Amino acid sequence: MGKVRARSDNGKLFLDFYYQGERCREQTALANTPANRRKVQKLLDRIESEILAGTFDYGATFPGSSRALQFSGVRPSGGAADRASVPAWTAPARERDRTPRFREFSETWMREKGPEWRPSYRETVTVTLNRYLLPAFGNRRVGSITRADLMDFRAKIAGSHRANGRKLSNARINKVMGFARQILDEAADRYEFPSPYRGIKSLRSRKPDIHPFSLEEVHRILERVRPDYRHYLAVRFYTGIRSGEINGLRWHNVDFSNNLILVRETLVQGRLQEGSKTYDSNRDIPMLPPVREALEAQREIAPKGVEWAFCTRRGAPIENRNFTNRVWKPLLANLGLTYRRPYQTRHTAATLMLAAGESPEWVARVLGHTTTQMLFTTYSRYVPNLTRQDGSAMARLLASQAGTSTHNDNNKKEDD
Repeated sequence: MGKVRARSDNGKLFLDFYYQGERCREQTALANTPANRRKVQKLLDRIESEILAGTFDYGATFPGSSRALQFSGVRPSGGAADRASVPAWTAPARERDRTPRFREFSETWMREKGPEWRPSYRETVTVTLNRYLLPAFGNRRVGSITRADLMDFRAKIAGSHRANGRKLSNARINKVMGFARQILDEAADRYEFPSPYRGIKSLRSRKPDIHPFSLEEVHRILERVRPDYRHYLAVRFYTGIRSGEINGLRWHNVDFSNNLILVRETLVQGRLQEGSKTYDSNRDIPMLPPVREALEAQREIAPKGVEWAFCTRRGAPIENRNFTNRVWKPLLANLGLTYRRPYQTRHTAATLMLAAGESPEWVARVLGHTTTQMLFTTYSRYVPNLTRQDGSAMARLLASQAGTSTHNDNNKKEDD
């Protein structure tokens, strides 16, 4: 009776059985794990069953084996075995070149996974494949790619530079490698060879820098910004809404009756798509008093017949890069404030809410997070002992600041 054994030098499994009175040992590419032992045992059981039935074809089962030629004259009574049913891991690595090329399989993978993706995510995958993975692995058979190949690839892209001269961040490298892993894991499962990605750990990446504005800085920004962008920034600062969400906000999703902003769409690279960053990000944002005031004022000055809540003078939706270069950067420079990306308006809203004493659960819902985990990870140093969950603390903070500002203005008038 045959056995599944493991080599002492490399730990790889092999089959040990007798055929035509000869002891045969056939190597596999599988490591010695319980799951792999079950795979190999299943094949061994099939081989022994076929030997008893007289249908075993050595050459079809082990096409790369030196024994295949020795037993080539032994014809199975039931016809040749189906070579397509033979697991790729039974053959030496050189025989696994029957698996498809990486380019071909990645196309299959994209076609099958595509229905799960948003258009923006599909574009991200396509760019990553074309820029990194296909030049490196496109013509390689998926079964021939090794762990060493992947480690070498990662080292190369870690040492490469973008067009702007900067190196790729560890977070970006992990994303590239993540796509490689998904493709190769699927191929390994489908063609029955061990995934080469096994044991490769992600690079450590830094937490994103959080540089929120203070409430005083927010007021300075809103006082100095161009009037046609004042309401836009007020909504961003006081709700934490994402760039794509506010740029894609249409008036029918501004519910003044129920005091809510309905986040149902997002504008990505000029295209409006249903849903926000993730499907779980669809949410209703309560309008705090300053937010409602900004939206009501915006409605009064908005071009007639334009569906966008915030738009350019020509009635087109705001484009983030254009806003950043033509409005945001000059504004911060004029105020003498350290440059921060517009996304920091979202961090500012989160930290103001937490500093006001709002419940983390409430803040997470407003921001579109399904749990508070990301909230605590990102804003831990801003989280006090919180209990409220209705926005009242944030509203009081803004109201008190507005009262202080009014009092200061009155004092100035009296001094004059």
